[in-house]
Amino acid sequence: MLYHIPVTTPSPHVPTLLVHGGAWAIPAADAAAHQAGVRLALETGYAVLSRGGSALDAVEAAVTVLEDDPTFDAGRGSFLTSDGRVQLDALLMDGGRMKAGAVACVEHLRNPIQAARLVLEQSPHIYLVGPGAEQFAHAHGMSLIDNADLVLDRERERLAHAQTRQAAGLADITFSGHLLHDDKSPETAFPPTSALDDDERGPESAAAPMEDDPGEHWWKNKSSSPEWDSHDTVGAVALDDHGNLAAATSTGGTLNKTPGRVGDSSLIGCGCYADNLSAAVSLTGWGEPIMKLVLGKWATDRVANGTAPELAAREAISYLYNRLGGHGGIILLGPDGRFGFAHNTPAMAWGLATPAGLHTGLTI
Repeated sequence: MLYHIPVTTPSPHVPTLLVHGGAWAIPAADAAAHQAGVRLALETGYAVLSRGGSALDAVEAAVTVLEDDPTFDAGRGSFLTSDGRVQLDALLMDGGRMKAGAVACVEHLRNPIQAARLVLEQSPHIYLVGPGAEQFAHAHGMSLIDNADLVLDRERERLAHAQTRQAAGLADITFSGHLLHDDKSPETAFPPTSALDDDERGPESAAAPMEDDPGEHWWKNKSSSPEWDSHDTVGAVALDDHGNLAAATSTGGTLNKTPGRVGDSSLIGCGCYADNLSAAVSLTGWGEPIMKLVLGKWATDRVANGTAPELAAREAISYLYNRLGGHGGIILLGPDGRFGFAHNTPAMAWGLATPAGLHTGLTI
């Protein structure tokens, strides 16, 4: 018998997209911009999934939107190095093909996540850095720009303030935590539950609890600490209707960093990872502890061993804090569509898109 209409069966996979815009102490004045930016990224990425596109295309599209938004520490508007330049890192990973592409320390590319995609698809290598990464991207059609196009006056002022503090002999607390002095200081840690309104929390997960009080009432006076004046890494994870997972993370790194410094975001298994047999993950936060724990792979391994992503996300952030005093956030998505968010910072801009709708928030 001949059929003039194709016979199809419903896909067992529900297209799902999770996005984060960084875990840190987002000031009230910037909250609306963060949620608007995350929502636009969700809309853009989920449009790809809705028309049957791949998870890889979806996370690349979502992160490109966040890189183009100066609200976030990725692309234009990123933190400056100690010599006043923007250096960008990004990683993209395809959980079905187990292919990855990454770039680091690029200064003349507007969208490093797109360069990472070129490395993934067009290079025999996985990781390219600096001028070599830029030359490769340019040879494959990306335009090179002046680094000044990525620099905002806001960031010049922020850098000057940080260097004034440094010259005055004030402690550099960028990576010093109250446990092992190996992370940012505890004023970025998650406040007690009583400090947050009930309607500020997301319904699907919870922030990891602290075992030690990092400081009483520290969250009530953000002006007392320079580290409140911050912003952070962006990322996305997706599941498409073919059952493939993908993950993407992009960052401008840390304020006043030494030129050439690379954090966790562009390192496989640290700030980003995807495998159809386990999960897809993107992390945000203070990179040195995340790197030491290979935290992205740690979280996906828990999912592969049967832990629900919601619980694995919370466990990962607890492990980050309890082991190294680290602070950050995570989005985690399993191959069955279950997901988890967690953070132990005062806020994390997050978004979730499924066929049921789009949801965004600033705390979990």
